[in-house]
Amino acid sequence: MIRDRGGVVTPASAYSAAAAEFLMRKIWNTILKGLVALLPVGLTIYLVYWLALAAERLFAPAIKLIVPAGFYWPGLGLLAGLAALYVAGLAVNAYAVRSALRFSDGLFGRIPVVKTIYVAIRDFMRFFPSSGHDSELKRVVLVPFGSGKIIGFVTAESGAAVGLEGETADAVAVYLPMSYMVGGYTVFMPRELLEPTSLSIEAGMRLALMGGVQGAHPPGTTPRAEG
Repeated sequence: MIRDRGGVVTPASAYSAAAAEFLMRKIWNTILKGLVALLPVGLTIYLVYWLALAAERLFAPAIKLIVPAGFYWPGLGLLAGLAALYVAGLAVNAYAVRSALRFSDGLFGRIPVVKTIYVAIRDFMRFFPSSGHDSELKRVVLVPFGSGKIIGFVTAESGAAVGLEGETADAVAVYLPMSYMVGGYTVFMPRELLEPTSLSIEAGMRLALMGGVQGAHPPGTTPRAEG
């Protein structure tokens, strides 16, 4: 038995159980901190390794038909994959390739189920700069939402640019992504309701998609120290 300052007697086993629970909670929290610190690095390394291995398996058989066995070394498949991507990027500007891409775009766009997957991936990739052209997202703005504001991305400076007429012809097209990329909305709003920001497209997208968990800090500010 243990008597505290108030004179209350508590069995020693209760204190032992509480101490053990506190210790286990402390150990578990420390393990979670280690997991949070190492998981992004580990997954990134694994993804890069998986892509390299997949490229090696895909291109190695073709390379071995051309290169003598004595001159082949692991990694040529990966280099061949990178070279193929580079050549594909250069070929996109060719008229024949653009025509073939338009044909495949129309073909995949008519196949049920495949159309949903293909269009979603195609539209998502258009958000990123490629071939020296700007991203489909023009700038980051704040949009009124009740008593607060949400992050939006201007995709067209006027409704007329996307074929709209009437009152919405002068409205600005703003894309509002949901957190963790589960969806989004495109709204047409009066220009005066939009509040400009100094965020880059990358910083704004990271802040919006991650729900503010890992966003960029505004210029001139520093993260608040935990303590």
